[in-house]
Amino acid sequence: MSQTPEPVDRGTHVIARRIRVEASAEELYTIIANPHRHHELDGSGTVRTSAIGPRELRLGDRFRVDMRKYSIPYALTMVTTAAEPHRVVEWRHPGGHRWRWELQPEDAATVVTESYDYTGQPAPMRRLLELVGAHRDNGKGIAASLQRVHDRFART
Repeated sequence: MSQTPEPVDRGTHVIARRIRVEASAEELYTIIANPHRHHELDGSGTVRTSAIGPRELRLGDRFRVDMRKYSIPYALTMVTTAAEPHRVVEWRHPGGHRWRWELQPEDAATVVTESYDYTGQPAPMRRLLELVGAHRDNGKGIAASLQRVHDRFART
């Protein structure tokens, strides 16, 4: 597997990328499942350092993350829709889309897949977000997030 994020085909309305990271699934899950640490992963530059919620997400948990885009601050409350320790964390955005992180141990490393699934968005919202390039930008953010995680744990 390459040292840069590669696309993963998950079908229509899902953008997914993966990368191999020189860290255990346990180490990675500790960050991904903790909304107070999501700013450490974020490659989009929108997630701020403040969050409200549990330190380890479990199915059904709600959490709030402070964000900033185009210099406009806002906060979003997410709902955890999947949480399997050291394997997967997923949350639903108020707009209906889902962010998912999957961890697949591989030797002394982990293949990390991040996806943005916007099948749950209402069709008018989905079309509007496509027109303004939000889905494309989310794909770029995913690639940057995965590269950031990879580089953080790269062994020299």
